[in-house]
Amino acid sequence: MRYFLALSYDGTEFCGWQIQPSSPSVQACLEAALSRLLGRPVPVTGAGRTDTGVHAFSYVAHFDWDGQLPFEATDFIYKLNAILPHSVAVFSVSPVADDLHARFSAKQREYTYFIHRQKDPFARQYSWLCGYPGLDFDAMNEACRHLLGTHDFSCFEKTGGDNKTSVCTVTAAFWKPYTPSHLQVMGAAEGQTPPGDSIPLRSIPAPPIVSCVPSGLVSNGPLPLYLSGGGQAPGGVCPPAAHSYWFFRISADRFLRNMVRATVGSLIEVGRGKHAPEWIAELIASGTRSDAGESVPGHALFLNKVTY
Repeated sequence: MRYFLALSYDGTEFCGWQIQPSSPSVQACLEAALSRLLGRPVPVTGAGRTDTGVHAFSYVAHFDWDGQLPFEATDFIYKLNAILPHSVAVFSVSPVADDLHARFSAKQREYTYFIHRQKDPFARQYSWLCGYPGLDFDAMNEACRHLLGTHDFSCFEKTGGDNKTSVCTVTAAFWKPYTPSHLQVMGAAEGQTPPGDSIPLRSIPAPPIVSCVPSGLVSNGPLPLYLSGGGQAPGGVCPPAAHSYWFFRISADRFLRNMVRATVGSLIEVGRGKHAPEWIAELIASGTRSDAGESVPGHALFLNKVTY
């Protein structure tokens, strides 16, 4: 019988999903935990590769087992999570048809990439500090239109890949501002000062416009919430939160190695004014990997949805 596992993982300490000879991987970690729990080797197949340092909010993997599992689902998840490290969490196990495949049966995958435009010590682990001045997000969203549809995306593919085709169908691609939950919870997101009146506001000199972000990082899982808001607090105590934090979201039937990170890097070049939005269409039509932008860091990328 085949079982699907739904899980999340923080990719910081892993070389990616796929097993590598001399580096820790999520796949190897999960296989070791399952084998320990079930008392024999249990191979696991994932929904796809993720690069070193890349995270997954909702990942899917499958394994095969003869008949029913020796534990009820709730106990199985509890015991498996007790074996797994803190960076990996399984939240469901479900029997599925024997011909349902975690990778090849997937119809769509969705990735999200986070950037922040001002220094924030509480966002740095899961978001990229992109400090280029004057990024034109309107131009970047205009460039995103050229990603939509079915194209050969080899210009964004890491060289040396072993896939049979570089054709993918992109169904959505856009940039959007958001306010991370640590700002909203502490009162900065709605343009209000942090709570407490032990020091009168009038006695605080107005500082230069720098980040005013108290503690906390995320809410409701490893991804920041996609919340709107922002504004200037009275007295200049907290800077505007709006438009300092952005995410890029892209959905497709399949992705090539390094495709999302190379796409983001190329869109950033459009935002910097180095190329017009139409450059993305030109890259897709006749460009090579060396013509496209640099790959952005992997720590800000999440695989956040797999659809079957």
